[in-house]
Amino acid sequence: MSAPASYQQMSALKSLKDSTFQLTAFNSPPSSYKRRNTTWRPPKAAIIPNFHLPMRSMEVKNRTFTDDIKSLRLITAIKTPYLPDGRFDLEAYDALVNMQIENGVEGVIVGGTTGEGQLMSWDEHIMLIGHTVNCFGGSIKVIGNTGSNSTREAIHATEQGFAVGMHGALHINPYYGKTSLEGLVSHFDSVLSMGPTIVYNVPGRTGQDIPPRVIHTLAQSTNLAGVKECVGHDRVDQYTKNGIVVWSGNDDQCHDSRWDFGATGVISVTSNLVPRLMRELMFRGKNQTLNAKLLPLMEWLFEEPNPIGLNTALSQLGVVRPVFRLPYVPLPLAKRVEFVNIVKDIGREHFVGQKDVQVLDDDDFILIGRY
Repeated sequence: MSAPASYQQMSALKSLKDSTFQLTAFNSPPSSYKRRNTTWRPPKAAIIPNFHLPMRSMEVKNRTFTDDIKSLRLITAIKTPYLPDGRFDLEAYDALVNMQIENGVEGVIVGGTTGEGQLMSWDEHIMLIGHTVNCFGGSIKVIGNTGSNSTREAIHATEQGFAVGMHGALHINPYYGKTSLEGLVSHFDSVLSMGPTIVYNVPGRTGQDIPPRVIHTLAQSTNLAGVKECVGHDRVDQYTKNGIVVWSGNDDQCHDSRWDFGATGVISVTSNLVPRLMRELMFRGKNQTLNAKLLPLMEWLFEEPNPIGLNTALSQLGVVRPVFRLPYVPLPLAKRVEFVNIVKDIGREHFVGQKDVQVLDDDDFILIGRY
């Protein structure tokens, strides 16, 4: 039989009961509380109408006029270099852009096919556009590739690109999924109002040609700067005769497009390597001798899909680290040897960089799938 509780134990038990009662009383609902089965609704002030709210600004003091873009004759589709961990190598990038400026290039396409925008997150993409504007916007026109096969993404990226100061936008037609001709017009109309715009037609990559009737419809907008056209001379001739600005998208055709078919200039891959010679090709009249001299280099660059050749070439010139974001891989050894001979034929002094061109071994290249 247990002993009777002591006075202290009884006192402690009473205190515990009192505190429990107080806690229960505090958490109990008021007597007036009634359970209701109604649905909770947010306050009306929190309801946002479902319509597009543009990010664009009406500020014009730093804006570029469409005519300023139309007048550009040599635009480089600039390469994006990488560090061994796959991040951007901004030091090498800045040096390469400086080489373009020093050799007379008038504009750069940032994050295009050559710059591997397709391998970038949008954060990387817009950061690189903003960085280029911040560092070089006073010396060269910065045209951001903010196109997408998704109209929603194209709108958002273009708003951000102009917000960070780009002078113009490059827009491709929706690829893979494609759309109707009316869909093409609606897609481009969604971004044309934001600022100077170059439409990029490259059926070999998108699987769909942008026909002249679409371009003529878009030309009603004062923001259409022109077309980067890859179909050929006949299409260039058709546009220029109707007052539409065209840049050749094919380096091997750009000389004849410029001087025989009225193209304003070229958006070039080759100018990453030999910007001064490409400027001479676009500015100083017909020069079949120089064009013939550069054709072997142009053909070598595009034997495999761009930018494989360019990435390999700049690595061999020591201008960028030999780092590739997959799925791009370097050209094989035989082609790397061929490039060294092309450089010697044209003259090392005409190429960017200061190091001797070299044949890199397979083990010199770094291939990155996750970055």
